[in-house]
Parts: sequence; C-alpha cells; structure tokens
Amino acid sequence: MKIALVCSSGGHLLLLHVLKDFWSQYDRFWVTFKKEDAISLLEKERIYWAYFPTNRNLFNLLRNSFLALKVLFKEKPDIIISTGAGVAIPFFYLGKLLRKKLVFIEAYERIENPSLTGRLVYRLSDAFILHWEEQKKHYPKGIVLGELL
Repeated sequence: MKIALVCSSGGHLLLLHVLKDFWSQYDRFWVTFKKEDAISLLEKERIYWAYFPTNRNLFNLLRNSFLALKVLFKEKPDIIISTGAGVAIPFFYLGKLLRKKLVFIEAYERIENPSLTGRLVYRLSDAFILHWEEQKKHYPKGIVLGELL
C-alpha cells in the first residue's frame, strides 16, 4: 500500500507525524510546505513542496491543484491521509475523482466549531477521524478515536 500524507506545516504536520507507528511501515510520500519544521521532521522522507499561503489564496489553490494532479498521477497512492488545512482540498477532490481512499483527521482543537477544510472534505472522505465525542455534532459519521496527540 502506498500512502500520500498531505498537510500544512505546524500543528497539522505534527499530528500526522505523531502517527509514525502507523505510516512508517508503508511506502509513502508527503505533501507539505517548505518550512523549518517540515524540513527537520521529514528529513529522510520523500516530499513534494506545496504552495502557501493557502487561506483565501486562489492562485495557490490553482497551483496546488496542478501539483495534486502531477503528484497523484506520478505516485499513484492507494490512500490519501490528511489533517488539513487548505492544501488537502485539491488532493481530496482530485483523489476522489481518481477513486483513491480518503482519510481526514479533524483538528484536535476543533471541538466547538468545525474546520473549514473538514467541512469541505467531510462528504468526500471514506473515513473521517475525530478526537472528541463532541465533534460528532458536526460530523455525525465521524469515527471517534480519542486523543491522538
């Protein structure tokens, strides 16, 4: 199985990195931003650098959509896993068209209000992972795994 791990840098990257016991046993690649934390944490990993900022930046959404197209056709992952944020959107929409399995892990701190990315990819996702039972009010079909951090 080949996994695409797609996320923004910072807390999104940290959450995916914490799941190393799971993803380290599979062929994988990362898509994230070229920032110090990503360079350091993913030193020995295969990485595709995404364009940022993604918040309300249509130009970078377009650039990341082309990146997603290029990377998904080149790598042919079986599953795309993301913790968000905006960089996940083009990968999930194109991944759905290409019939890839999609797993989204909602942000740990998003208890009262859902994330924008979560709302945009919820219906596309094959599995939508939650940290808290309270998050089910926004994502009724979500799977509560508890605190992953």
